[in-house]
Amino acid sequence: MPASSNRPLNERTNFLLSQLGFHTAMRFTERLAALDIQPSHFGLLMHLAQGEGRSQQQLAEALGIHRKVMVGLLDDLEQRGLAERRPHPADRRAHAIYLTDAARTLLPQARAIADAEEEDLLTGLDGDERRQLLTLLQRLAEHSGNPRGVHPGLRRNPGLPGMA
Repeated sequence: MPASSNRPLNERTNFLLSQLGFHTAMRFTERLAALDIQPSHFGLLMHLAQGEGRSQQQLAEALGIHRKVMVGLLDDLEQRGLAERRPHPADRRAHAIYLTDAARTLLPQARAIADAEEEDLLTGLDGDERRQLLTLLQRLAEHSGNPRGVHPGLRRNPGLPGMA
């Protein structure tokens, strides 16, 4: 068994990523509260914006989440007037999911909040450093088996802050 390392926390990549992740998740959650949505809502709205008309099951599979979690998220978006279920054109047993006009109005505001949070987080880096960091983080995320563009916390509990 290798000897344990006595490096301080500020020299540990896993600690720094966790610290920054928690920090930005909390700030993002606070900022989105002005729109009365959570990060999990933002994540699902972003996925819907990329392809409306998919069934609940197709969305759940694309996001890698249990169908019951998807139903709860969609119920929440529907109650907020941000998504609607319509009869699926190819399957009478399924519903196709669409954004509402309210969601189309809200989504640019939510994207602006996400952009502002990212800008605040990366303020100390120049353009080349930002691109390099993004490339490295994408490689690490891919290597860890995380599906592209899907937060792993969404599978557990969509009500937790930062879960999108």
